[in-house]
Amino acid sequence: MMRPATRRFMVIVTSLLFTLASLAQPANDSFKPTAKPYRILTSGKQVTVKSTKLIKNIMVWTASGHRIVEQREVNAGTFNFTTPAKEKICFIMIQYDGMKPFTEKVGIQ
Repeated sequence: MMRPATRRFMVIVTSLLFTLASLAQPANDSFKPTAKPYRILTSGKQVTVKSTKLIKNIMVWTASGHRIVEQREVNAGTFNFTTPAKEKICFIMIQYDGMKPFTEKVGIQ
């Protein structure tokens, strides 16, 4: 009588261990987030992006999906823009030459 119960317990434990092992993350460090080479400063509706590198492209859109700014070939370390009066949240995408784009959500007062 104890033998079927022991076998059932071993099957449950083994399946649990396989499940946990399959959910484990890989040990390599390829998933480290890259440091942001910019800072976003807000003062009321005025937003300033300061960067340590030259900004290639920048795009800003509202939470409702309306595009506020789309500037290509900026080639500057600083970029300023003003948001519309009613917007409280906007999204900023900054792209550098030869790098992946950075996207960030910004709250506006």
